[in-house]
Amino acid sequence: MIIHSVLQKLVITAAAIGIAAAVQAGPAEDRQAFIDAYKWKFPNVPTEEYVNGVYAIDKVGRENWEAIEEFPPYETFIDAGQAMWEKPFANGKGYKDCFPEGPGIAHKYPHWDRKQGMVMTLPLAINQCLEANGEKPLKYKKGPINNILAYMAFKSRGQVTNVEIPEDDPRALEAYEKGKKFYFTRRGQLNFSCATCHLQNAGMQVRTEILSPSYGHTTHWPVYRSKWGTVGTLHRRFSGCNQNIRAKAFPAQGEQYRDLEYFLTYMSNGLKLNGPGARK
Repeated sequence: MIIHSVLQKLVITAAAIGIAAAVQAGPAEDRQAFIDAYKWKFPNVPTEEYVNGVYAIDKVGRENWEAIEEFPPYETFIDAGQAMWEKPFANGKGYKDCFPEGPGIAHKYPHWDRKQGMVMTLPLAINQCLEANGEKPLKYKKGPINNILAYMAFKSRGQVTNVEIPEDDPRALEAYEKGKKFYFTRRGQLNFSCATCHLQNAGMQVRTEILSPSYGHTTHWPVYRSKWGTVGTLHRRFSGCNQNIRAKAFPAQGEQYRDLEYFLTYMSNGLKLNGPGARK
């Protein structure tokens, strides 16, 4: 299969696909090549539609999805998350003290944390808030963390993704490059990478499912999946993807997935948040 030139340009700049003497492009060039690849593959899909994931390119699936969205299955999770936000901790403080700007701050994550020297995601920030106030941290894939994330995502709807990679801190660029490397690295018994399914073969069908574009992948989390019967986090989905290709999953909120989230969210800069979402 011949890959279109703009897609090939992005692929050869990835450090992890095994091509010797790959030419390294900067994040801005990566992102433009990323966008150009999807414009070539799906010329009739408006940019703003990519926040809807696979339903930007699957007309039949979109009809079913729009019907589900009339009575969203994630509404109860939003309500539970609001109750968590408003309930004080044992010491009298609450989430409001950790996030004084209010709950609608999902567009500020992930970001590079200079002090800690790592990518800071919203779930990680939530647990750091809890631990700083003597509370037990939440599990990162299932359970109550999805409630608070669903509420914060809902309050952040319409905010624009704007991940920054500080030029004066080389550690931030290193984290971005690690995320890019993860995205393009083949792994598992099936020898697939994230890019194999969601860039190169986006729009193609695997069994009964159409492979979604990576562009906009991070805009609508957490997500209620019919397959799960509940709301789950982005890193739970990362783990599931690794398991689907018969690769060992990495820890949720570990460095590998945080850097991957950093890369993918940067690729979606300029797109509006519309979480929480609903998917099959």
